[in-house]
Amino acid sequence: MKHIFIYSLLLICLFASCNSSNSPGTENVSNIEKTITRPFSDSLKSDTFKVKLDVNSSKETKLIFTITSFEGNLVYEEAIKADDLFKNYDATIDLKKKKNQAKFLNEELDRFFDEENFMEPAIMENEVPDQYVPDKGFYEELKKSQLNGFIYRLGKENKMYIGWSAKDKKVKTYYNCCKITSQAKK
Repeated sequence: MKHIFIYSLLLICLFASCNSSNSPGTENVSNIEKTITRPFSDSLKSDTFKVKLDVNSSKETKLIFTITSFEGNLVYEEAIKADDLFKNYDATIDLKKKKNQAKFLNEELDRFFDEENFMEPAIMENEVPDQYVPDKGFYEELKKSQLNGFIYRLGKENKMYIGWSAKDKKVKTYYNCCKITSQAKK
């Protein structure tokens, strides 16, 4: 009788472990977030930069990037679909497996706030705008203000450079490499 109980208990444990809700590789992906503070909308006071991996079983996985001003106001929010990031790297990385996707997303999160992504100042005095500048007026405003900028990737070949517009009181794109803007095509 004691043996039957032990075997039954082992069988129940085995059955429970086989019916786990995590599929292979997804156990490393969860709602992870990273936060850092840096001067951005003000040259002295720090704003809060946050990136969160939003894993929702009913929706797409996304990286949610936000900037909250030193005054506590949400000044920027961008949702980057994981599938869009995956598409850009299909040729170089096998991202068909959940395990590889999890590793890739964790690496993206780890690198999001690398020192090289913070531009201090956003635009140097000797820089001139090129075809990847969507708003030359804002580019010049940011250059004169000497406020900092931030760079993040939307894909392998697409980087967004953002900065604070004191004139418009909002975060704006000052450079989008290497996606040619509609203004630049004219």
